Amino acid sequence: MELLVDYITSLDGYGAAEGWPGWWGLEGPEYLGWLAEDSEKPRTLLMGANTYRLMSGFAASESEGVGALDTVPKLVFSNTLDEPLTWHNSTLVRGDAVEAVRRLKEQGAGLLSTIGSVSLARSLLVAGLVDRFRVVVFPVITGRTGQERIYDGYPDVVLELIEARTFDAGLQLLDYRPRLLDAPLPPGPGSA
Repeated sequence: MELLVDYITSLDGYGAAEGWPGWWGLEGPEYLGWLAEDSEKPRTLLMGANTYRLMSGFAASESEGVGALDTVPKLVFSNTLDEPLTWHNSTLVRGDAVEAVRRLKEQGAGLLSTIGSVSLARSLLVAGLVDRFRVVVFPVITGRTGQERIYDGYPDVVLELIEARTFDAGLQLLDYRPRLLDAPLPPGPGSA
């Protein structure tokens, strides 16, 4: 079983920005085609309450192109939401998300993938459960309007590049294998 943390970010590491449209208005046909193809791969999506509220709202209004996720199984980790969850194929999971995901991985239930959910992804990474860390970087800097800095509070992590790809409008896909660090890496050959 593989756990994939999946983000879209501005170049300066924000997951959204006030006043900007979804995907910062830069989603092109090549990226959207890849996204549609990727979303057809069997997986279970993992998310927290805030991401669930946002994404289920998009799904209900049929905006932002998330309708394809209706058929995907979704596990929502929350102690504040109530059942029944309204978004199709969503299951509420109460209690410790890290332990629940650890059990899922041990059961070998296929691909698990976060969607947004910054604090959930951070806790899964800290627990050593993340196998892949995939980011699509959009070529914008939203320093003034950016919201939800993704990497604040993260531990130090070395990322081994597995795949890189450039989409239309200059979007960069970076797919990594993460390794948590106890301390910064020592200087390598050729460093001053």
